[in-house]
Amino acid sequence: MKDNWINHTVILKGNEIELLPLEKEHLDSLFLAASNKEIWELTSVDYSVKEIFYPNFNNALSERDNGCVYPFIIFHKYSKKIIGTTRLLEICPNDKKLEIGVTWIMKEFWGTTVNLECKLLLLTYCFETLKANRVQLRAKDNNLRSRRAIEKIGGVHEGILRKDKIEPNGIPRNTAFYSILDNEWETVAESIKQQIEIKIYS
Repeated sequence: MKDNWINHTVILKGNEIELLPLEKEHLDSLFLAASNKEIWELTSVDYSVKEIFYPNFNNALSERDNGCVYPFIIFHKYSKKIIGTTRLLEICPNDKKLEIGVTWIMKEFWGTTVNLECKLLLLTYCFETLKANRVQLRAKDNNLRSRRAIEKIGGVHEGILRKDKIEPNGIPRNTAFYSILDNEWETVAESIKQQIEIKIYS
């Protein structure tokens, strides 16, 4: 990958999930995981549509070769199936910053430890392996579910960029930006671990 900041292959193993590099052979299973329309009610892109899904994820594989993104599948160890995806993007090795985004999971895993563990694995990799200074996260300004999830893991709200992007329907959208910095990581990591434990034992 560009500048060798992220060296393929990256595998991140947790208690309930593993983050594995997206490959072409995963696409059909991932598309099946995306089939529930409820996942996309608050998002800009509906990945349950084949004509949207396959070009996007094939493009992500091409961009990985160029060092622009690093896409993962979320593999659930107990059910032994692909339940979603996430990726590293906006990768800027010279400035030691990158973004976590395009994260979604099957509805049956909403409210479980999956998203928390996913973010813990990614953030640990970003701060402890890559030695990043900054990890960025973002969401549509009116996607309160995603924004609450980001805030729950310790993302600091930095503001809203108005008309930041144009959605596939041609309508401009506002984007809420969040970040976690290296000097905040130790506190953030402890908070996420505590939240995971509470969910496990509650």
